[in-house]
Amino acid sequence: MNTRLQAAAENQRDPKPRSWVHSYLRTVAWSDAVIVVASIAVAQIARFGTADPLEANGKFGFPAAVVSVALAAAWLLALRAFHALDRRVIGSGPEEYSRVVTACLSVFGVLAMLDLLFRLNIARGFLLLALPLGTFGLLLERWCWRQRLTRQRTRARHLERLLVVGSIEASAPLVKRFLAAPSLGYDVVGVCLPPTRRTTPEELRIGSQMVPVFGDFDDVASAVVHTGATTVAITSSEALGHQVMQDLSWDLEGMNVEMLVSPGVTDVAGPRMLVRPVAGLPLLHIDKPRYEGANRFRKAALDRVGAGLSLLLMAPVIVAVAIAIKADSKGPIFYKATRVGLNNEAFLMWKFRSMVQDADWHRHKLADLDEGAGLLFKMRDDPRVTRVGRLIRRYSLDELPQLFNVLGGTMSLVGPRPPLPDEVEQYDGRVARRMLVKPGITGLWQVSGRSDLSWEESVRLDLSYVENWSIMQDLAILWRTSRAVLAKDGAY
Repeated sequence: MNTRLQAAAENQRDPKPRSWVHSYLRTVAWSDAVIVVASIAVAQIARFGTADPLEANGKFGFPAAVVSVALAAAWLLALRAFHALDRRVIGSGPEEYSRVVTACLSVFGVLAMLDLLFRLNIARGFLLLALPLGTFGLLLERWCWRQRLTRQRTRARHLERLLVVGSIEASAPLVKRFLAAPSLGYDVVGVCLPPTRRTTPEELRIGSQMVPVFGDFDDVASAVVHTGATTVAITSSEALGHQVMQDLSWDLEGMNVEMLVSPGVTDVAGPRMLVRPVAGLPLLHIDKPRYEGANRFRKAALDRVGAGLSLLLMAPVIVAVAIAIKADSKGPIFYKATRVGLNNEAFLMWKFRSMVQDADWHRHKLADLDEGAGLLFKMRDDPRVTRVGRLIRRYSLDELPQLFNVLGGTMSLVGPRPPLPDEVEQYDGRVARRMLVKPGITGLWQVSGRSDLSWEESVRLDLSYVENWSIMQDLAILWRTSRAVLAKDGAY
């Protein structure tokens, strides 16, 4: 037996490592029920008061309490029908939130159609209050549980024990991502490499960490047993072959271990992927990114409504910042810079001036102090920044005037970072795909480190957004942006 397998056998951990999953799902399910019942109860009291709950309501005289119970049951069944408790999506990504919202809208949509067709005359004020209250409550509850799960994962708890099977070249990107982000929920316990005539090493250096090696493809089942792995990720399916893959899936099924197959593509979201059996072979169909039609209309509607409401709510802050800038230093209140937007069209991007007048002319003097990544110029202690400028940059208040760009249609609330013309001239074909959508006030780059990101990681996040953008992802990014701004992460 491989020496690594012997050591793992001596230190085998919890024989039931996945018991937390079922406990977590039960807790979320009960929390869903509490939120649904509470929101319906609040709506019923607000609409009907504390009168007799058995009082007749609607065309057929159903008691209000019966209507409420039926609605609660239908709501909880809808959450199950739309797989809002699927352990494959719960705890990470926007898909969980999307399924919750879809279930909520569906149950109330069906109820509205039944009310219209059969003229049930159910109190509409009751439904109009229960829907937003319950939907918001469910989303907030799921977010709270997710935050708790993330904290536990960063403490090395509630992790899936992952055994990676494949070549070093195919496995390294997957292992690096999981090692760098424990909040994803995977603890890489080792790898199994392809058979080789050379001696199999006992450890591999991937990135800055050493990962144990547990033999080759013939040792996968033994490695699972002795490491307590709960998930096996195949990164070199072509090396194993179809027959071995099928045999391995059957073996893992009997061991209550999940099997994942990495298709070799990165930063492609689930809605664009579909597995279809063709001639007995599972083929992964990847849709083209959708930038037109209903998606573009929904995004434009979200931008206009969101920007308009934000301007109304932030009007006092905008006025206060404008007065402070004017009183602090000479120069205009606003700074207008040329940026490149959708389809490489240039536009003027508005910001509050946070630097001294003519700061752009002094940039070449600071070239040797550039701390930016790639094509970006950044300095933590830029001498051109004014006193008010440091404050408004810390909380991203200097970007508020970009809401006018959103209303004008040159920018979006969420999108890639708006690049300078000099940057765009140096883009290669891959990076140029950022220009297929409007640049945004915020984006994945903003909520993932802001100024602390490397150039390569910033580009990767922008491309991932462009390839997979959706309304639910936009809403999730806007929520995360508010938290990043308040925490002042990576802002300077």
